[in-house]
Amino acid sequence: MTSFRKTALVCGLLYLLTFIGSIPAALLVGPAVDNPTAYITGGGGSDRQVALGLVLELVNVATAIGCGIAFFSVIRRVHESLAIGYVATRLFEGATITIGVISLLAVITLRQQAAATGTSEAVVPVANALVDIRNWAMTIGPNMAPFNALMLGTALYRARLVPRAIPALGLIGAPIMISFVIFTILGLTGVGTLYHAIAVMPFFIWELVLGLWLTFKGFSKSSPLATSEQTRVAPSGAVAQAGVA
Repeated sequence: MTSFRKTALVCGLLYLLTFIGSIPAALLVGPAVDNPTAYITGGGGSDRQVALGLVLELVNVATAIGCGIAFFSVIRRVHESLAIGYVATRLFEGATITIGVISLLAVITLRQQAAATGTSEAVVPVANALVDIRNWAMTIGPNMAPFNALMLGTALYRARLVPRAIPALGLIGAPIMISFVIFTILGLTGVGTLYHAIAVMPFFIWELVLGLWLTFKGFSKSSPLATSEQTRVAPSGAVAQAGVA
């Protein structure tokens, strides 16, 4: 397995790990997010479940940053500014998600302290505010996907590292997702609406297909980058064979 193939494998696995972490995490933190008041006043049995969900969200932070690092060497060979931009958006995404994780960890601590002192009702407004911070962090952080797609998709499309239909899906969906985030901030739409589903679907498919393709197929061998990689590796291989002979 060449280093080029290893890079593709790592990138693909990191993308797939985001699905393994994000979907269960969204379900596990439900008790604290869906009804903060009920959680604060009587949700002690869900503390460990919510905490596990937050651990999985931290896994997503690691995979987001990992994707930026893993793809950097490849994207840089296409366009250095795209590579830097991709890493920057991934770092921003990870940092914003972390803010949401810290907010919910604070809610867990608040609930436990309130239960011990019998002041649960008094801390409900604070808990609601912390959950609101978490919700906005998850609206803005993971929805950096369109900016990721614009830079990564452009690089993959130009270099023909994967079938062009894959990055094209991300490039087409990017404006829709960006508009969703803007309209959500303006109060014109929100999470769970039809518009949200339409905006998310292209990115769900793009990231899933990209992760599967890179994991099992790797970068296209007909890509100019792959060809140059083979040319670079070939001389060292020829020397090694000559030494054995």
